[in-house]
Amino acid sequence: MSEVKFIEDLVCPIGKHPLVQKGEYLECTNCGVKYPVDSGIPLLLIDDSILPDGVNNIESLKCYIEAKNR
Repeated sequence: MSEVKFIEDLVCPIGKHPLVQKGEYLECTNCGVKYPVDSGIPLLLIDDSILPDGVNNIESLKCYIEAKNR
């Protein structure tokens, strides 16, 4: 596993909630979307994200809905 440094400073690019490392991914603590980590570098692009089970698109994510309603 490639450990991400300064993870406490990283947030979900969609909803700005904290991320936690789970294996080779960073997972949003709010919506569950996962972002891959490559050689210790988090890839926080929405196009690279992996949606949680049961979510078919970004617009259905809890973080997206909350951000849209701000």
